[in-house]
Amino acid sequence: MLATLAISPPLRLAALRHGVPSGTANRTGCDACGAPIGLTRPWPALGPTGRCGRCRARVGPPAGGIELAALGAVVLLALVGPPIGPLSALAWWLGWTIPAVAVDLAVHRLPDRLTLPAAAGTWLLLGLAALADTTPGPWLRAVAAGTGLALLFASSTLLLGRRGFGLGDAKLALSVGALLGWYGWPVLLLGILLTFGLSALVSLGLLAARRARWRTHLPFGPFLLLGTAAALLLTT
Repeated sequence: MLATLAISPPLRLAALRHGVPSGTANRTGCDACGAPIGLTRPWPALGPTGRCGRCRARVGPPAGGIELAALGAVVLLALVGPPIGPLSALAWWLGWTIPAVAVDLAVHRLPDRLTLPAAAGTWLLLGLAALADTTPGPWLRAVAAGTGLALLFASSTLLLGRRGFGLGDAKLALSVGALLGWYGWPVLLLGILLTFGLSALVSLGLLAARRARWRTHLPFGPFLLLGTAAALLLTT
C-alpha cells in the first residue's frame, strides 16, 4: 500500500498533463481556476481524490483510478517475480503505460512522450538482462516481436485509416510485443488473443447496452495493457 501511494502522484501528474486533445498544450494547472499543479505541491490534486486544492474541481483522471492501477501494477510485479532483468523492464513499462492508458481513456490518444520512452526503456532493460545472462536469444525474439506487432498495427492505420489502429497503438505495441516476446512466441500469441478478446467482449457489451454503435472507436490502449498483464500472469 505504501508503494502504491508513493508511485501514484507522478503517474497521476503524467496523465493529468498529457490528458488533453491532440494539438493542445500540455495541462499545467487546474482547468477551472488555473492553480498550478506539480510534484512540489502534490496534494490534493495528485492525491486519490484528484481535486484542485484551491477550487475543489476534479483535475485529471477520476478519483482512485490511478491508485487502483498502481496497486494492480505492484501486485503484478510481485506475482511475475524474478528474474530481476525482465521484471525491471516490466516495472518501467508499467510506469509509462499506466498514465498513457489514462490519457487514452480520457481523450483517445496515446502520447509519444509516454509510449516512446516506454518502448526505449523496455528494449534497453531487456537487452541488459540478455547481456547479464549471456543469452541473446530472448532479446532478439523480443525485438522481432515488438517490431512485428508495431508494423502490424501501423499497416492497419495505412490501409484502413480511421477504421484501423492509431499510430499511438502501434508505438505502444513496440513495448508490448517486446515484453511478451521475451517470454516466448506462445506468450505473445496469448497476449494478442486476450487483448482482442477483451476488446470484442467490451464492444459487444456496449452494443447490447445500446451505449455504442458499430462505428464507435474504443481506445485500444487499455486492452493492450490488460491483455499483456493477463498473459504474463497466466504464463509466468
